[in-house]
Amino acid sequence: MEKENIAVGLDIGTTKIVAMIGKKNEYGKLEILGVGKSKSLGVARGVVNNITQTIQSIQQAIHEAENNSGYKIKDVVVGIAGQHIRSIQHTDYISRSNPEEVIGGADIQLLIDQVNKLAMLPGEEIIHVLPQEFKIDGQSEIKEPIGMYGGRLESSFHVVVGQASSIRNVGRCIQSSGIELSGLTLEPLASSDAVLSQEEKEAGVALIDIGGGTTDLAIFKDGIIRHTAVIPFGGNVISDDIKEGCSIIEKQAELLKVKFGSAWPGENRDNEIVSIPGLRGREPKEISLKNLSKIIHARVVEIVEQVFTEIKAYGHEDPRKKLIAGIVLTGGGAQLKHIKQLVEYITGMDTRIGYPNEHLAGDSDEEFSSPLYATAVGLVMNSIENKTQSAIRMDEVAPPKPVYRAPVVKREEVRYEEEVEEEEEEKSYAKKDESTGDKIKRSFFDRYVDKIKDFLDNAE
Repeated sequence: MEKENIAVGLDIGTTKIVAMIGKKNEYGKLEILGVGKSKSLGVARGVVNNITQTIQSIQQAIHEAENNSGYKIKDVVVGIAGQHIRSIQHTDYISRSNPEEVIGGADIQLLIDQVNKLAMLPGEEIIHVLPQEFKIDGQSEIKEPIGMYGGRLESSFHVVVGQASSIRNVGRCIQSSGIELSGLTLEPLASSDAVLSQEEKEAGVALIDIGGGTTDLAIFKDGIIRHTAVIPFGGNVISDDIKEGCSIIEKQAELLKVKFGSAWPGENRDNEIVSIPGLRGREPKEISLKNLSKIIHARVVEIVEQVFTEIKAYGHEDPRKKLIAGIVLTGGGAQLKHIKQLVEYITGMDTRIGYPNEHLAGDSDEEFSSPLYATAVGLVMNSIENKTQSAIRMDEVAPPKPVYRAPVVKREEVRYEEEVEEEEEEKSYAKKDESTGDKIKRSFFDRYVDKIKDFLDNAE
């Protein structure tokens, strides 16, 4: 019987950490087996700034997911974001020794490896090398070069770069939580897998993922990723503004934003007022919903304008680069009332809210089809693509067998050593079988994960 492919995604956000366990059902849809959620402590704007608190938050989310699903997590695919992420466009080529041979996967891998050796700024490392169009012997706009003949293979690449220290800190937190890191994915790419259709990617679309600490952007055109950016503002900045503007505590500011907040001030009448309990016996505070909306509106406009600047930098105004499918909003910030209308008003582009429910099995809990879980769903889908066996059933986790040791008597020493040798031999055979049987199709970034693991092991 074929082993079921259980995938695990871990979304380390500024506001929350989500561990999601899932598998593909017989219809090719994602069946969520368990979810664990914890308040994110030790992460600011997508970057770890307190290792100990982050480890505790990750462990809490992992344990909750394990208890909900009945599976023991071995490894995870992690989303990476943060203000240190930037992207560059790069063109490179290789000259093939035998143009009479058809181009194969090895040639493309050689080209990708060549780009991976690019010199970066000090302290930066390449996270993703994403090929765009190929060119063979001057013939351009080739999407699939495999199987074609040619001597010079050229391609334009979208290269995503991040701070090595930030990436390694994430790796350290994962390893210290008692699990392995099986892959790293840029969070806007994970979100795009969960909420965008292939038709939208072909037509041209901008995905805006509004998180707690950062707003991530991914632009697709002709089915290819064209531009990515991370803006270091998100929903938490809106809450901070409410806290300052209304002189209330953070918890109340967050509740006000979620329950009564609107990105469009004209919606609220002047006489709409909400009363906030005073601190330690003080008088309750009365807050006008119109003023609340004005505070939210000012900050959301700033975030959307920054994103729109990135969309214009990609070249959206060029007719050939036009984003016909417009904008898709996702992430926790997309749940803010009237944000869709405001984005349409500022950008003049069609806008919709992106829900990950298209890829979820029909009987999934409605909560998981919220834009809040878009990145986590995308990471699980990524883990399924990598064919990882990231979790096993709790009842399959073998308890350690009690080993009987006979009292050490001189005449039995020789026999005992032989037993140990036999035992070691069996173990080594078992290891050999396991490693060959569990070989996973290696992508260009698997080696990058290995590099992080080596670094962490040496650091110990």
